[in-house]
Amino acid sequence: MSSSGGLEADFVVDLDLDLRPSSSQDTQQENDSSSSDKDDDVDDEVEEEEDEERVGYGCKHYKRRCALVAPCCNDEVFTCRLCHDEVKDTLEMGKKAHKLDRKQVKELVCLVCKKRQNVSNECVSCGARFGMYYCEICRLFDDVDKGQYHCEGCGICRVGGRENFWHCDTCQACFHKDVREGHVCVERSLHSNCPVCFEDLFTSTKQVQILPCGHPIHKVCLVRMRNEMLRGREAWQLLRAYACPTCSKSVGDLSSLWEHIDREVAMTPMPEEYRDTKVEIVCNDCNRESSDVAFHVLALKCSHCGSYNTRRT
Repeated sequence: MSSSGGLEADFVVDLDLDLRPSSSQDTQQENDSSSSDKDDDVDDEVEEEEDEERVGYGCKHYKRRCALVAPCCNDEVFTCRLCHDEVKDTLEMGKKAHKLDRKQVKELVCLVCKKRQNVSNECVSCGARFGMYYCEICRLFDDVDKGQYHCEGCGICRVGGRENFWHCDTCQACFHKDVREGHVCVERSLHSNCPVCFEDLFTSTKQVQILPCGHPIHKVCLVRMRNEMLRGREAWQLLRAYACPTCSKSVGDLSSLWEHIDREVAMTPMPEEYRDTKVEIVCNDCNRESSDVAFHVLALKCSHCGSYNTRRT
């Protein structure tokens, strides 16, 4: 324990959090290159393989044989909406930055014969099928089986298999069936930005973790935030490593951490002039106020639930 008010940096809490995606993702999955395109006709397979070699077969986001005509960009052609957004939303500045409204796409271009045509899943010229999975509403084409399904409640396509998810009308999002028991409803919870990276969560292609308090966060952002905080030696960094960045509630059972802090506080007596100092605090976990709490430079303990996840009033 350092004299500057730090806690042991190597203390890590085993939260036993279920880090499976607790909400269904939008349709594109990162680093998924496996294809489920199987055709019983051998001749068709050979012909399709030749086509794939010639046209590059889609983009890094989707395996498909068509490109979208973007009405918002003077009919400029992009292989998919994510390709569009990488150029027009990420690289453009100010008012020019925008995302492609997938449902407004009326035309596409066949990547096999280059024929421009109305949206469908089969080329009117060469007969090529654009994707094994096709959603007319979302203008989605994909040859990789990701368990895609269109959710009427969400209004967009999701991945992971319809049988594995359920739609919450209050949250207005799909969640894994394994987290239905004990699910905390937060109205339109996913219609928000990740509190760490600020990316839109509802249409995010990254896995989203729903914390016990009901607030969502990207799984990767949660892990990175925790690891970054654990590199510090200050008490507040250790506490923030296991707190929701939105509401500050603890993200799991931290009783082992509270016991650890109890020992650290006992081993670190305050100077004589501060030993009788009392302060008022509010607990971020139980939301109750405590008065006459003994002041300590490391942390302040809630007199109701025993949590150190508190703040002074």
